[in-house]
Amino acid sequence: MTTRDDRLARAQQALQAGDFAKGSALVEPLLVDDPADGEALYLAAVAARYLEHFDEADRHLAALHAAMPEYGRAWQEAGHLARATGDIPAAIAAFGRATRFNPALDASWRALAELEQGRGRPAEAQAARAQAERIAALPRELVAVTHHLHEGRLLRAEEICRHFLRANPRNVEGMRLLAQIGIKLGILDDAEFLLDSAQAFEPDNIQIRLDYIDALRRRQKFAQAREQAEALHARDPDNPLFQSHLAIESMQTGDYERAFELFDAVLATLPRDPATLTSKGHALKTTGAQEDAVASYQAALAAKPDHGDAWYALANLKTYRFTDDEIERMREQAARPDLAFMDRVHLSFALGKALEDRGDYADSFVHYERGNTLKRAQTRYSADAMSAELARQRDICTPELFARHEGAGDPAPDPIFILGLPRAGSTLLEQVLASHSQIDGTLELPNILALAHRLRGRRAGQSRYPEVLHDLTAEQLSAFGAKFIEDTRVHRQGAPFFIDKMPNNFRHIGLIHLILPNAKIIDARRAPMDCCFSGFKQLFAEGQEFTYGLPEIGRYYADYVELMDHWDTVLPGKILRVQHEDVLDDLEGQTRRMLDYLGLPFEDQCLAFHTTRRAVRTASSEQVRQPINRSGQDAWKPYAPWLAPLREALGEHG
Repeated sequence: MTTRDDRLARAQQALQAGDFAKGSALVEPLLVDDPADGEALYLAAVAARYLEHFDEADRHLAALHAAMPEYGRAWQEAGHLARATGDIPAAIAAFGRATRFNPALDASWRALAELEQGRGRPAEAQAARAQAERIAALPRELVAVTHHLHEGRLLRAEEICRHFLRANPRNVEGMRLLAQIGIKLGILDDAEFLLDSAQAFEPDNIQIRLDYIDALRRRQKFAQAREQAEALHARDPDNPLFQSHLAIESMQTGDYERAFELFDAVLATLPRDPATLTSKGHALKTTGAQEDAVASYQAALAAKPDHGDAWYALANLKTYRFTDDEIERMREQAARPDLAFMDRVHLSFALGKALEDRGDYADSFVHYERGNTLKRAQTRYSADAMSAELARQRDICTPELFARHEGAGDPAPDPIFILGLPRAGSTLLEQVLASHSQIDGTLELPNILALAHRLRGRRAGQSRYPEVLHDLTAEQLSAFGAKFIEDTRVHRQGAPFFIDKMPNNFRHIGLIHLILPNAKIIDARRAPMDCCFSGFKQLFAEGQEFTYGLPEIGRYYADYVELMDHWDTVLPGKILRVQHEDVLDDLEGQTRRMLDYLGLPFEDQCLAFHTTRRAVRTASSEQVRQPINRSGQDAWKPYAPWLAPLREALGEHG
């Protein structure tokens, strides 16, 4: 019996031998079985181009872009096809996208150099030529690592890169690539160490320094990231790139005055730079200057009408209402066939929100669904894998586990974990509690998730977590807890208690209890249809891949409820559940209930949470600056005709 992999291998051999008709015939049955098979679509497109069946090649590529929107080789093939049909501008655009999604595609760089030279743009041609020469000079192992990295084969990329570095331990590009792999795998401390070492070896390597800043920011080591950005800025204070990075790091450390000063310096040199105008808008939004934020986003759109990030930023204010003219402009941009992938995603979600506000629910749902479909193709989230991961927590984290480790962990009572699903009202609870004089609000801290990643180990398909929890010693558990307290200290302002609002921490309550037995845990819960549909409408900056499909988010909610029931059983009384609808009905009663659980006295300022001045970086930032309201309650009901897949996935939990 011929397997799929056998057919693909034979088709590839046929193409390499120049027998394009045979290659096409070999992949055709695979596309009958699965019209979204990315590898088969790619080979079919290549074969069709060589056979000069250009319309067929174009159809295969359209399907491939839908299935794998950030697959660099697909865009490279689109460039070859456009070039073959004489559409030079389209070829340049496609080769440009190919190199953004995979910078090791030397054929795309060489094609760009030739095409740019041909249309009289020698500077652009030379830049592309330099990139092709850079790739040619790299060890072939690192070129392979780059391909695997940018095509999603992270474990294979890691295996090759580690093998290369064992023989070449001071190769800076190898260290940089391994750090990039670590970032994608969530192993941020290793990435930081690698980049720190790499920049010590090559202190003048700007890319290493920029990657190091990124790693530090992801670890939320904002002060250190800013130090690195200051060092870059000191080299060339008039460089807009360095000014922009320092502005962003200044924001992260709360120095918004410096951030605005630097954004304005960039805009003095590049007055219509859409990325800077949008970043400045984000900073203004975070500090509560909504009118100024809107003006900055609108300036970005005046400069670049298809800048989806700015369109979505306006929608994501939640309180902004689009004009008829703005909706028409968004529709025009969304209809462009050459629109960049993330611009299309941003515009889809923005149009969904704009039309929802108009009461045009049918068209609104079309756009929300389109945006989610695009993101789902990008993330390739597996609901089966997530269900299995959460089931393992239930199987492994037994009463016997907690009895065996009783008395271990760090005794600090400082942390308050607010967790659950995103869009469940956790930002409101955080804002209420952070208005108390003894509680610091911080961020969605990555520390628990990073520890869980580290405990998994690195052998492909052989995760040691959560089983490894049974094997940890009392000394290890105490050390993990102490490290959490120490590493999160940078986010605190001096209050005795602080909040970690990472919603996904609900997956790791067993780990939290073992390392921090005196920590408090609040489960922010919201009515399932409201919570799930609100998540479906939200485009998250990163993570939360389960939200990009109605069956996926419904199943995740059901799995979450089952896991929380398990934690209640094995850790009775440990978790305080706060229902969002109860907070809307009785803010003072629920606030007193939370403070009693935390062992803190009631303070009136908690009820005036909307007047508390603090930076809020979640999607609910504008909503929690208003008195409590019910604007989000039952928001799913007008969309009920299209939500059957969600109801079905929720099952008894709906």
